[in-house]
Amino acid sequence: MSRRISRRRFLQTSAAAGAGVFVTQGFELPSSAAQPANNRLNIAIIGAGGQGGGNLGNVSGENIVALCDVDSRRASANFNKYPKVPKYTDFRVMLDKQGKEIDAVVVSTPDHQHAIASITAMKMGKHCYTEKPLTHDVYEARQMKIIAAKHKVATQMGNQGTSSGGLRTGVEIIRAGVLGDVREVHVWTNRPIWPQNINRPKATPDVPKGLEWDLWLGTAPLRPYNPAYVPFAWRGWWDFGTGALGDMACHTMNLPYMALRLTAPTLVTAELATPLNPETGPEGCTVTYEFPARDKLPAVTLKWYERRRPEAKLFHGQKPSDSGCLIVGAKGTLYSPSDYGSDYRLLPMGNFPNFQPPAQTLPRSPGHHREWIAACKGGTPAMSNFVDYASQLTETVLLGNVAMRVGKPVRWDAENLRATDLPAADQYIRREYRKGWSL
Repeated sequence: MSRRISRRRFLQTSAAAGAGVFVTQGFELPSSAAQPANNRLNIAIIGAGGQGGGNLGNVSGENIVALCDVDSRRASANFNKYPKVPKYTDFRVMLDKQGKEIDAVVVSTPDHQHAIASITAMKMGKHCYTEKPLTHDVYEARQMKIIAAKHKVATQMGNQGTSSGGLRTGVEIIRAGVLGDVREVHVWTNRPIWPQNINRPKATPDVPKGLEWDLWLGTAPLRPYNPAYVPFAWRGWWDFGTGALGDMACHTMNLPYMALRLTAPTLVTAELATPLNPETGPEGCTVTYEFPARDKLPAVTLKWYERRRPEAKLFHGQKPSDSGCLIVGAKGTLYSPSDYGSDYRLLPMGNFPNFQPPAQTLPRSPGHHREWIAACKGGTPAMSNFVDYASQLTETVLLGNVAMRVGKPVRWDAENLRATDLPAADQYIRREYRKGWSL
């Protein structure tokens, strides 16, 4: 007697044969033209304008079955590319109407909507790709890990540098001991490049046609529309964004965090360039993370700088970049002068003549989105999946914002998800959603 095979099971089994190849050597995912139609994922896009448009292009080889955006103006160009695909303004309505058809979602909303959209989809068994930072709050990041594990879905955070060969080579160099013991890391960014340390605007202009303002606010407290928030500068407003840390650290902190096998910090402190503003992030700051020893690896101090750089001597004569990281070891320093950790230099250069990288120990990626798509089809989990990596990195990053906002050192109890003897931090670890929204 024959048995019917579900479409999802077919997708998983059709890619399973390639999983072992990825573990040891990397793999090639067939192009969309080479794939039979029933081997393609049915993907829904939540947030189709801006960064969502780039993500849409990167998964367009699969079946795009639904598009959702609260701002039809910003998403119009991408909406027009798929005239026959259903369009929505509310992802909840989309998932309710087309849930049986959708295999996976790509979430590219502002930060404050990442968790609610992603978790709603994952609870329905949908694979999930979510932009960085994974969430707006530390609590949400932990929940993303728990829900992804419970529902056994394939996930990936949008910190695209994770999939670059340069970053993975840098990880191998550090893990091979080329730098010796590492106790000091510096990570910096030229951001914020949007207004911060500003107060809420008083003007209340009309909401532009095509923007569903109440849906854009989503989980955030109710406030009048103002162009100071939409479409880009929301990043600097605490109710919506996560400042420069959230915007860049999941990229720029990624290489040292992965290479040094960092876990949760035990202490996080913040020094602000401007007095704390309850509405928006500071104009600049330095955040210091203290990480404990791990197995045979020593404790690490990691400093994060916004609109600042580490002291010049650490660059050993190299020109400091606008964004990057320095991983300082007993035998030398690895300098990555880019946002994504995709290139590196070993310093001082005279200490590493004719340097050859160590043997490859990590798989090489076919591309960030393709790696996730392969995982959705039953392959090896993507490297920046929520369960094994992305949630922990995001928790760490966002603790810097907690330290900024509470104005005191945060002694972190990771197991219980709280700041020890600092109840004032609770509201920043887990914010209260607006009525009508809940995880």
